[in-house]
Amino acid sequence: MTALDTGLLSGEDLRNQVLRGFSRKQKLAFVVPGVILLYLFYVFFAFDISGIAARARLDNAAILVSDFWSHKTHVTRDNRNNEVTISIEGENKGRYPEGMLPDWVMMENGVTRIDLDEGHVVVFDDDGARYSVPGYGVIDISPKVGGLNLSVPDGETPDWISSSRTRVSVTTPQGRFSYTRNRTEVFRYQAGWELFFFTLDSPFYGKSALELVKLATVGDRVDPALPNLFAMVRDFWTNAMWRHGDVAWALFETILMAFLGTMGAALIALPLAFLAAGNFTPSRPILFLLRRLFDFLRGVDGLIWTIILSRAFGPGPMTGALAILLTDTGTFGKTFSEALENIDGKQVEGVQSTGASPVQQARFGVIPQVTPVLLSQVLYFLESNTRSATVIGAIVGGGIGLLLTQAIATQKDWEEVSYYIILIILMVMAMDTLSGWLRSRLIGRTGHP
Repeated sequence: MTALDTGLLSGEDLRNQVLRGFSRKQKLAFVVPGVILLYLFYVFFAFDISGIAARARLDNAAILVSDFWSHKTHVTRDNRNNEVTISIEGENKGRYPEGMLPDWVMMENGVTRIDLDEGHVVVFDDDGARYSVPGYGVIDISPKVGGLNLSVPDGETPDWISSSRTRVSVTTPQGRFSYTRNRTEVFRYQAGWELFFFTLDSPFYGKSALELVKLATVGDRVDPALPNLFAMVRDFWTNAMWRHGDVAWALFETILMAFLGTMGAALIALPLAFLAAGNFTPSRPILFLLRRLFDFLRGVDGLIWTIILSRAFGPGPMTGALAILLTDTGTFGKTFSEALENIDGKQVEGVQSTGASPVQQARFGVIPQVTPVLLSQVLYFLESNTRSATVIGAIVGGGIGLLLTQAIATQKDWEEVSYYIILIILMVMAMDTLSGWLRSRLIGRTGHP
């Protein structure tokens, strides 16, 4: 009877313990989401989310996005000497030569007429400028003593017309227009990356794909010194607007930075990893010092190393490669030593029983075991460092990162920014594919001799 009472008491205690466990879990289920909500509430005020939303300029964002896939042509009249110039993105290297005009611009007897499509027409001459907006009317601007005279159809200036004593600007979906006493300027936005293949001074500009194929195969030579196909490649490679040759070299520099830094780090880290592995180190002090060295090298971010080295050695791709090398030496030293500590000792003992030297034991008993792991890590970091080399190149002045930074700094050629971003993504994808292929081939070959 006593044993039965004891059993009932133990069961009751067990039931109470289970109920207490469920109660704790129920409380935890409410506490964790509550803590997360409190943190998000704090972030909302600490990072001024409401202020960021209030300061957001969606109109500028829309212009920025459109610039990624379009280009603008500047039609500019110098009101002091009546000279009219037309250029892509407003650059001299994209200027239309004399006697060459786009089909939407007409110039005759000092009058310039610009058809912005959808019925939007701008006309300017010595007397001023007139912008015809469908459904609204004609905006008339003319110079006067001490400023400008603006005339709008209904007498009230809408918000898409900005005017002051010295400047009038009009922004419509078809383009932008500005007028000052010294200059009249019209910007027309069009889809596509203009002059991507050939610039205006190339004899191949404006030719259709069929015409280019004909010229490359059976057409008369444009340049007597070169076949047309080679001339096309030359004009494309030396394109002054898009600089394809410079971009290709920049991509090569970026990949070279990643390759030299990653492979150099692997070569340095491998012998050090043997000294930092607990089962191979000759002494505990050496193991301790090397592991602290690895912690130091990988504890300092690659960008910090980049800034330090650029001050010490100056800018350049080699500085970027050294920054990657230092950071990855610390990472590889840690991961390699851990891989060495997890090898199968029986295989090493088998090689040792043949009378092999320590170097031979490492070569035939250790390296075959860790090679798949080491190769996988090195190839993964090579792929990752290709992306990191873009950011490092922007700091040390090398590679595609430098070109991307320069394009962003101008704040006007955003189609070039999108071009470089696409190239960077394609480069990373290519390195990912190559790394995966090499990993499968090399590791497979190692595992199946």
